[in-house]
Amino acid sequence: MIQLVKEAQQGNDHAFLKLFQEYENDIYRTAFVYVKNQEDALDVVQETAYRAFKSIKNLKEPKYLKTWIIKIAISCSIDVLRKQKKVVELKQEVEKVLSSKDEKDISLSMTLDDLIQLLNETEKKVIILRYYFDFTIKEVSETLNIPLGTAKTILYRGLNKLRKELNGDEMYER
Repeated sequence: MIQLVKEAQQGNDHAFLKLFQEYENDIYRTAFVYVKNQEDALDVVQETAYRAFKSIKNLKEPKYLKTWIIKIAISCSIDVLRKQKKVVELKQEVEKVLSSKDEKDISLSMTLDDLIQLLNETEKKVIILRYYFDFTIKEVSETLNIPLGTAKTILYRGLNKLRKELNGDEMYER
């Protein structure tokens, strides 16, 4: 794998294509978690391929290729959301959830995706990288360019919010 990265960095299109295909499903899943529809997720995959191809020469550590590509995918996903102004404030999301039937049905009506959406952007990124992609805390901190201790704090704070939500405790505000 590291040899393929080195070949891609030297301009070998076929090596880059092999590498990209290796992580294409992960990129799509990441994008879909953010943009929530197939068309936009596919656009993100395409934009990620373009950005990664254009800047693969700048990748310093070939062993962190997956981390680097996922980081590009997250950035592209956020760019798509900004362009489409699809970012929903927490208060609106909470009101939508609270307006469903009655309090007993709230926890039953929420999916994992709904719960993830109740987190702020940083918490969402950390939890997605940690649990959707099995990144270590160290890889999460490197991917997001945050200190290791900060990544741990954000992870535990986010998990705490999710736990309280699942247990029906008071909701947090961002």
